[in-house]
Amino acid sequence: MKQIVILASGSGSNAENIITYFNNIPTINVVAVLTNKKEAKVLERCDRLEVPAFYFNKVALTKTDAVVDLLKVLNTDLVVLAGFLWKVPENMIEAFPKKIINIHPALLPKYGGKGMYGEKVHQAVKDNKETETGITIHYVNENYDEGAIIFQAKTKVEPSDSPDQIAEKVHQLEYEHFPKIIEKLLS
Repeated sequence: MKQIVILASGSGSNAENIITYFNNIPTINVVAVLTNKKEAKVLERCDRLEVPAFYFNKVALTKTDAVVDLLKVLNTDLVVLAGFLWKVPENMIEAFPKKIINIHPALLPKYGGKGMYGEKVHQAVKDNKETETGITIHYVNENYDEGAIIFQAKTKVEPSDSPDQIAEKVHQLEYEHFPKIIEKLLS
């Protein structure tokens, strides 16, 4: 049995999609969700979905091995960042080489880097009059959004699309592809 741990900072819609997807796959299990926000809506989703969830602070992630140790105890085969906004520290990258992935709501290398997440990305796509955008699933390294690309999917952007409409198109790509790519990586 392969074990996934999801790191999330927000509402957890991608986390829920991944958890639900793997409920039907007996060889892969989401064993826990970790969050850096006490009020994150992902915690409510985990209660409803009956998945263990844990809160950690910045000290636990960056100044100690507490999070890394927890991931080891959970026998984590893959760490999945799903809307997790903090930079992953080197001790975690070293402990889980090529075993930490992220999804970014744009076609990297465009619109990546520190501070480029969520609505900011979709607004930048709109402001720059892009004709397409999409998702990038990539390995995590020591720099924001610079790890090796695993997969990209594209969608058209119409001149009349608002940032919210762009976001909806991107979310559809995330929900469709992220669990399948995770499954492929673990198979």
